[in-house]
Amino acid sequence: MNLNTTYRQLSMYGHNGVVTTEQTLPAPASAACCTTLTGEPLDEDQARDFARILKALADPTRLRLVSLVAAHEGNEACACDLIDPVGLGQPTVSHHLKILVDAGVLHREKRGVWSYYSLAAETLERITAFLTPA
Repeated sequence: MNLNTTYRQLSMYGHNGVVTTEQTLPAPASAACCTTLTGEPLDEDQARDFARILKALADPTRLRLVSLVAAHEGNEACACDLIDPVGLGQPTVSHHLKILVDAGVLHREKRGVWSYYSLAAETLERITAFLTPA
């Protein structure tokens, strides 16, 4: 794991849409802090937690939605911008996004009537560390 990487995680927007604060987080101090697939055996709670996250990512549409959010400017996208690229109706896309939010893969922020989604870097870092050989 590249320990020099930094992640831009949070942008705070005022009601006028102007960015007022931005936080850049350093890369995790060590991949050794987290359970790995090839390290010690998982306990029941850890297995349930990782299975929930991986199950959410195992669906091709949801994996595509995560990719679309990641590729979008600022690593965040309005739900309205995710409907056409996946070729599904708004209720179906909203259902998939809810599953990703519930699994901790995406964050959701309401801005007026719109929902904006961004990557949950901490969850993706946990999955990366988990899948990296010990």
